[in-house]
Amino acid sequence: MASVERMYDHAVHDGLTFYETSNAVHWAAARAELVQLRSDRGYDLHRVAFPYVRPATFSFVDYLSADYGRACGEPLVVTSGVRPESRQPSNSSHRSVHPTGMAVDLRRPPHGKCLTWLRRELLALEGTGVVEATEEHHPAHFHVAVFGDEFTRYAAAQTQAEERPTAMIVARAPEINKRYKVRPGDSLWSIAQQHATSVHDLIAANRLARTKIRPGQTLIIPAH
Repeated sequence: MASVERMYDHAVHDGLTFYETSNAVHWAAARAELVQLRSDRGYDLHRVAFPYVRPATFSFVDYLSADYGRACGEPLVVTSGVRPESRQPSNSSHRSVHPTGMAVDLRRPPHGKCLTWLRRELLALEGTGVVEATEEHHPAHFHVAVFGDEFTRYAAAQTQAEERPTAMIVARAPEINKRYKVRPGDSLWSIAQQHATSVHDLIAANRLARTKIRPGQTLIIPAH
């Protein structure tokens, strides 16, 4: 119960919308408030009715699934994204954060090193304050709520620590380090169109928690 309250309080504090209906979810996706999870990004979607989440949660799934794939040799499986209030199961808490899109459900690996790895990784991330994770048993899955601003700061720090490119790397692959400075009137959609990429890939490359951008902000343009 304390975990549920912590997730709910965080959602309310961040001013997140609790989407009431299926139409509200689709409108939010059309406005890029929610981002579509995609199985071509290294994870699988299993019977996900509404494959949309908030931008930070989208980045989290990318982040976790890449490490999970390297550790386990198999794709992470997402079983739920946003779930509007009108589609909540009868036994769900009235304080569930699934209607906000900040949470995902992940299939629990049946046993062995993958289950151990996922438990350890989620516990470590929870310890840094970027997620709240619970292991559920009926059905067996992990429920993970992603705290947007906290995860974005954490991911940015991890990226800085990992990058540190040498001159040789930069010379060999300059397109990886392409940057764009946001101008007045720009949006993620207009920048994506200009650089032949997508809003999803911009959000993932920059690990954005929100779709709003500001003039003067520098964005990474993902290479294709």
